[in-house]
Amino acid sequence: MCELFAACGKRKILLNEPLKTFFSHGETHPNGWGLATFHGEHVAVEKEPENASTSRYLKNRLRGAIEEDVCLAHIRRATVGEIKYENCHPFVARDNTNRSWTLIHNGTIFKTERLNAYFRRQKGSTDSERVLLYLVDQINAELERLDRDLSFDERFDVLETFVGDLSEGNKLNLIIFDGEYLYAHSNYANSLHVCSNSDCAIFSTRPLDLNVWSALPITTLRAYRAGELARIGKNHGFVFVDSPDDMQFLFMDFAGL
Repeated sequence: MCELFAACGKRKILLNEPLKTFFSHGETHPNGWGLATFHGEHVAVEKEPENASTSRYLKNRLRGAIEEDVCLAHIRRATVGEIKYENCHPFVARDNTNRSWTLIHNGTIFKTERLNAYFRRQKGSTDSERVLLYLVDQINAELERLDRDLSFDERFDVLETFVGDLSEGNKLNLIIFDGEYLYAHSNYANSLHVCSNSDCAIFSTRPLDLNVWSALPITTLRAYRAGELARIGKNHGFVFVDSPDDMQFLFMDFAGL
């Protein structure tokens, strides 16, 4: 699978050390890396279909200060989709109000019916990109229904329905940023952790240092702004558990069988 990283702070914080530790995990997740930073309405995405722990570009990038209030990062171990640039996370899409939605995903979509319509629309071939396109369509449908921009609570409600719908039978560890709020969701035990203090919240698939990390509660969407928890959703109850059939699916898909 993949690993996720995100930071959400009250102010810009220096992220080089946690990012260096996170990207060192590329040794076991060698199929790509990505980094997203945010500057007003602009989303800057840097990514390569290369091993993060050996990438010359990333090594040079981490030598300079990476000081951000919001940041998303990803390392990939391919299960669905070829090893190429278009399949590296993060993915970005804009809704009909031009709001950007940036997504990183750890997991696999086994029940694909809701996402099949996006094969022809996506740039790459990952289920993760299809997840984002599906989400933005749900946002656009609500925009059309209300005929106005959505409030934070209305956006949260759409996302809560979205993760509940997709979590049954699928592994859905997601971090999403909508330009204002960062949303985190996991439905797989002990696979996404958070470390919080008075200035920021940092998320990682695995704890990155000796600070106090806690497993993110599963099957419940959470939203953060400026490093603080803004809203907790309802427990949808769809816990993902590995099964032999799932492992066979992954093997056959990766092998192109």
